[in-house]
Amino acid sequence: MRYCPFLLLLLFFASCEKEPASPVDTTPYVLELPPHFPYPDIPEDNELTEARVALGKMLFFEPAMSVDSSITCGACHKQSLAFADDLPISPGVRGRLGFRNSPTLVNLAYLTKVNKDGGVPKLDIQALVPIEDHAEMDLPILHAAERLNADPEYVDAFQRAYGEPANPFTITRALGAFQRTLISANSTYDQYLMGEVSLNADAERGRQLFFSDATNCSSCHGGFNFTENGFFNNGLYETYEDWGRRRVTGLPEDDGVFRVPTLRNIALTAPYMHDGSLPDLQAVLEHYNTGGTTHPNKDNRIRPLGLSTEQMADLEAFLHTLTDTSFLTDQRFKP
Repeated sequence: MRYCPFLLLLLFFASCEKEPASPVDTTPYVLELPPHFPYPDIPEDNELTEARVALGKMLFFEPAMSVDSSITCGACHKQSLAFADDLPISPGVRGRLGFRNSPTLVNLAYLTKVNKDGGVPKLDIQALVPIEDHAEMDLPILHAAERLNADPEYVDAFQRAYGEPANPFTITRALGAFQRTLISANSTYDQYLMGEVSLNADAERGRQLFFSDATNCSSCHGGFNFTENGFFNNGLYETYEDWGRRRVTGLPEDDGVFRVPTLRNIALTAPYMHDGSLPDLQAVLEHYNTGGTTHPNKDNRIRPLGLSTEQMADLEAFLHTLTDTSFLTDQRFKP
């Protein structure tokens, strides 16, 4: 009996066993939190596991996530600066500039609406914005998936994390998982709350002033994360080139309205404001001390404070106690 050579070839490949895929690793990743921090809500479709966090960290520092493989997420969010940047506007691929300052990524696990205008409803899809944005990484997410699926290391990592290849769902979820682990909770002020240290005299005066009715700072920057995650107009400009939340809602009353950022590690994240227009903490304190400019949407809590130079120095001393130096060198967050 004669056999067709092509049929024999098919029989040969059919008899070869495929190498089994790596099993999904469901080992939980446990967030380390002090007593005054609540445990964040974690989406059911993206529970934190060691494999997902490890994959997300790989992607965060992966140049292939940009169109010309020139930048990473970490290029605009540097650990030494509390995952922020020290430029008013961070350059994207080919030096392109967007229009907003890179925010710190600390404690993103506690955010609901993401971005300065709240235009992204959850962290697990936020990565689509910088990856596909022309001024940032400029890479269609499907092209990113193709690149990653051509790399055996990533094929294995995605299988262990999600049991499926790289795709828009698994890429953005992995990045979200890693970013949820960027918990900053060991500042001098945290140690003070736990009775481990005392604040010096300047910082203590600043603490009392911060939480006083005289400044009302904590009405916007309250809670364990020093933000209530609200959206307000703080009177930075009379006319805003960047409409802020109005770009999302289309409502005139949202013109110049932006998220109130966390003050954790604030001494490291200059320049400040949505456009990086205020160079240092002294400029920020002066803005609030004068009450800002006139704008119809300015929040009524923004008013002249009449603080002395010494009082503003005390406030700045307190803000420095919110720096978490251990977070800046934590090996878990390094590439």
